[in-house]
Amino acid sequence: MLDIKYIKENLSYVRSALLKRMDPKTLNLDHILSLDEKRRKFIENLQDFKTQKNKLSKKKPSQKEIKSIKDLSAKIKELEASLNETEKNLEESLAQLPNIPDDEVVAGGKENNQVIYSYKKKTEFSFKFKDHVELATSLDIIDYKRAAKMSGSGFWCYKGLGAQLEWALLSYFIDFHVKNAYQFLIPPFLLNKDSAYISGHLPKFGDDLFWTQDETCLNATSEMMLGNYHRDEILKLNELPLKYFAYSPCFRREAGSYRQEERGMIRGHQFNKVELFIISQAEKSWEMFDELLAISKQLTKGLDLHYQVSKLAAKDCSAAMAKTYDLEVWLPSMNAYKEVSSVSNALDYQARRGKIRYKDEKKNNVYVHTLNASGLATSRLLPAILEQNQQVDGSVKIPEVLKKYLPSGLNYIKKRS
Repeated sequence: MLDIKYIKENLSYVRSALLKRMDPKTLNLDHILSLDEKRRKFIENLQDFKTQKNKLSKKKPSQKEIKSIKDLSAKIKELEASLNETEKNLEESLAQLPNIPDDEVVAGGKENNQVIYSYKKKTEFSFKFKDHVELATSLDIIDYKRAAKMSGSGFWCYKGLGAQLEWALLSYFIDFHVKNAYQFLIPPFLLNKDSAYISGHLPKFGDDLFWTQDETCLNATSEMMLGNYHRDEILKLNELPLKYFAYSPCFRREAGSYRQEERGMIRGHQFNKVELFIISQAEKSWEMFDELLAISKQLTKGLDLHYQVSKLAAKDCSAAMAKTYDLEVWLPSMNAYKEVSSVSNALDYQARRGKIRYKDEKKNNVYVHTLNASGLATSRLLPAILEQNQQVDGSVKIPEVLKKYLPSGLNYIKKRS
C-alpha cells in the first residue's frame, strides 16, 4: 500500500510513475486526495466537538448545557461513523493502487522487457529432439494420465526417478540456502484473508487462489506466508536484515485455456518451490536485491542450463513490486524462455499493509522493506533439464550438482530395459 502523505507531497511524480503500469482511465488519484481531505475535515470537526463537550462537562452543567452536551454527543457519534466509513473507503482505494515502479523500470508490458544477462549457448542437437512430455513419458518418470484421472488437467505425478530428481532439486536448493545463512521455515500452506490481503493477492487477485469452505486459501507462493511471518511487529534494528527461505507446494488456478505448447509441466495448478524472503532496513534493500539476484543466478548456473535474466517492464511486474528481474530457462521444444525465478523488491508496500516496522537509530518506527525471490521453482526447471540434456538414445544426462542426492553412480536417466 502506498503512503497517502507521499502521494500528496509528490503528486506529479506518483501519477507519471503509476502511468507506466496503469491505464489512465483507471488511475484516479484526485478521488483518493478528496477522500483524504474529507477524512481530515472529519477529524478536525470531531476534535472541535469533543473539545466543546469536554469544556461543558468539566463543570456542573445547566439544563441548557446538558442539552448541548447531548447534541454534541449525537454529532460526535455521527461524525465518528462518517470518519470510519471515509477511512475504510480511503484504505480500499489505496489498496487498489499498485506499487510505484522504480525509476529505471520502463513503461509498458512484456514487449518492453529487456534481456540483461545470458548464460551458455542454446543446446544444438544432431538428432530430432523430443519435448519434456515425450521424454518424461518414455522414461517413465512422470505420470500425466493417472494424475489427470485423480485431479483433472493441470496436474502431474512424479514417479520413481522422476520423484527422486524433483526431490534432488529441492535438496540442492535447501543445502545452498542453509550454507548462505538463510533460516529455513516450513510454514502453514493455508492462509487467512488478512494474509492474502497483506501479500497483495486481495482484493484484486482473489480469483487466482484456491479457497476452502473455511475461508482460508491455499498458498500461491511461500512469499504469502513469509510476508506475514512478522505481521504487526516492531523489529529491532540490530535484527535486520532477516533472511528466510521456505519450501512449499504452490497452488494456482491459472485461469484461461492452455495453449498446446504449454502442456505438461509448463503451466499447472500445483508445483514445488523454494522461496527466499528478506526483511530489510530501507537503506539496504537494493543491496539485498542484488544478493537475491546473485543467489538465483548461481543456483541456475549450477544446473548448467542455458538461461537468461530479463528486467521486467512496469506492467509485467507483480502489482506489489517496484522492480523485478526474471530468470528464464530455455525450452528447446518451444524455442522459448520460461521463468523459474522472479527477484523482486516491494520496498515498503507490503510492510505498510502488514504493519511491519523497526526502530531506527532515533527510536522512530520505520516501515521495513520486503524482498523475495524464487530459489528456485521446479516445474519448469525439470522440463529444461530433460530437454536441454537429452541424448540421441532418449536418455537424459543428470546435472552434476544433483548426483549426490540420487542413487550412487547414476549419470543418466534411461529407459527401463
